[in-house]
Amino acid sequence: MQKSEFHYELPPELIAAEPLPNRSDSRLLLVGDDKFSDRTVKDIPSLINAGDLMVFNNTRVLNARLYGRKVSGGRVEILLERVRTDGHEPEFLAQLKANKKLKPGTLIELSGGAMFTILEKQDDGFYRLKSDRPLSELLEQLGEVPLPPYIKRAPTDADKTRYQTVYASQPGAVAAPTAGLHFDNELLASIKNKGIDFGFTTLHVGAATFQPVRADDVREHKMHREYCTVSQALVDQINATRQRGGRIIAVGTTTLRALESAAQSGQLASFDGETDIFIYPGFKFNVVDILMTNFHLPESTLIMLVAAFIGRERILSAYAHAVEERYRFFSYGDAMWLTRHDSAPA
Repeated sequence: MQKSEFHYELPPELIAAEPLPNRSDSRLLLVGDDKFSDRTVKDIPSLINAGDLMVFNNTRVLNARLYGRKVSGGRVEILLERVRTDGHEPEFLAQLKANKKLKPGTLIELSGGAMFTILEKQDDGFYRLKSDRPLSELLEQLGEVPLPPYIKRAPTDADKTRYQTVYASQPGAVAAPTAGLHFDNELLASIKNKGIDFGFTTLHVGAATFQPVRADDVREHKMHREYCTVSQALVDQINATRQRGGRIIAVGTTTLRALESAAQSGQLASFDGETDIFIYPGFKFNVVDILMTNFHLPESTLIMLVAAFIGRERILSAYAHAVEERYRFFSYGDAMWLTRHDSAPA
């Protein structure tokens, strides 16, 4: 299975550099067996049934990009990947950019005198660092919104709100779960009024989500690790939904990855830890029936995920339709509504 099988051509002008004025004004592409329907996100209440369960990722994006200088001289850009959750709270992983090679022991000074120490460069390319001050405080005081690399502009104050879901409550992500960006409080209320239950999981999206697949053979790609949790309360909600004949609707690929990580044994159970689940055609889904998702980069792990969900040819046809109809792509772009096909070819 070659990564080139997941390529498509995208005119650069279709990459959304700015969010729409209103979250729920985004377009929504419904992908059927043999046809497409061009709708808007505001149509979601008409697509769901009483008794369905909609699951959201409630992670909150950190101000994860920082700038400092080596004590020995030279500017350094720091993009947090994740804080270690194994009892090493002062330590964290980050991507670093500098003009010269960075070595263990290098000191990086931030505004106000805070100091980071480089401990090592890992095999995966991330640096392990230690902070002499609480990292959460530094991010709040000095950090900026970590817009994705394909948005070629500096972040603004508006991004602090718009690159965050309205229900974000658990700090820890360095990239937004972008399908959730389309929901405003009015739309959520309309969905609730249809008799739809809401559930929440947490998956802290890491910066590595934007890293390319470097192996030509998809099966040789090694996924990055991300922290996620699926509570017993959510497991109970899902089981109750199944018993009444309702559907499980995942808002975003991060939500889907969290739920399917908790069901890798074939049986859904509560989960709290790191996941490196890699979903590509041939994967057996155990939880999610419907996926709402934004459009993803060519040859990325996420376009492979949606290909696994509904079939590679079907998803590539949908992307071709979206390009022809001038949909807006990626984090600040439009969305798709996909119904799982268990017979999707590998």
